[in-house]
Amino acid sequence: MTIKPLCLLCTTAIFLFLPKAESQDIVEAAVKFMKSLDSAQHAQALYPFDTDERYTYHYFPVDNRKGIAMDKLNQSQKQAAMDLMKTSLSEQALKKVRAIMNLEILLKAIEKRKPDDHFRDPGKYFFTIFGMPAAHSVWGWRLEGHHVYFSFSAEENKLVSGTPGFLGTNPAVIQDGPDKGMEILKDEREAGFGLLHALSTEELRKAILDSVAPADIITGTVRKAMIGNPSGLRFTEMTSGQQTMLLDIISLYVHRFTKLFAEDMLKQIQGAGIENLWFAWSGYQQPGIGRPHYYRIQGPTIVIEYDNTQNNANHVHTVVRDLQHDFGGDILLEHYKASH
Repeated sequence: MTIKPLCLLCTTAIFLFLPKAESQDIVEAAVKFMKSLDSAQHAQALYPFDTDERYTYHYFPVDNRKGIAMDKLNQSQKQAAMDLMKTSLSEQALKKVRAIMNLEILLKAIEKRKPDDHFRDPGKYFFTIFGMPAAHSVWGWRLEGHHVYFSFSAEENKLVSGTPGFLGTNPAVIQDGPDKGMEILKDEREAGFGLLHALSTEELRKAILDSVAPADIITGTVRKAMIGNPSGLRFTEMTSGQQTMLLDIISLYVHRFTKLFAEDMLKQIQGAGIENLWFAWSGYQQPGIGRPHYYRIQGPTIVIEYDNTQNNANHVHTVVRDLQHDFGGDILLEHYKASH
């Protein structure tokens, strides 16, 4: 099916009529956080903007993360860290981040680890500042730990990059205990299956790449998110209702960030041509534990991935990659070097 470009815009009100965002005050929050740290903590948390460490990207457990850990902060410092998070993440994303951190307690119990074993630990989430936060400078900050990773960059007191943006959950659905049935990334699952189940037989033949889901997100932890040529079902091959569902999925992921940044990111996606977006699926076509599945949305400026394959398909990885501005992008780095 071919649809005229004008009609494409008619189906994308979500891209065109976003609410005006409030000021982020990201510099003020970062400075407040840095001032709350003592000299030793300050040395741990602060790195130059042009360091290779800024490109370190792990969403799995590791023991040598840089920055200052959450469990090394006192209560007022934790509040300052939370205030910084609020300048860059939406309220809904913050709730998911907190819930994912708390899953470490459940994992420790499931794996029967000893009390002094900190491989699973909700305090092992790290904050790192890159460059000196100031109203007219280029700088960034990072939040990372098991199943949480966001790399933010700012210029002129404005957030200009927030990716890679990763959230994962293990278990995807809690099976026992007082939180039985809780599913932190339920919206992401339901949105993907909702679009899949709205496709016709012919559309499914194009969208489904493989009956077997990949073992993890394909973009992995590389600095440059590379998948290759888009494949699956193209936006222009969808009905208007399916197109709206696809845009709703993109909105769900992009609105992990604050409104101001989400608006900029959506404009960037639209500017590159929403007719160039693709939806692809692999694995089982019905949800449930024991049914590995994967979906991807890809366009000229963005890749979104959802993978649920590990732990008998009860372990989800999701990510947003900005193909132009991951880790701040090359242009922002040039701005930083030119000012130093």
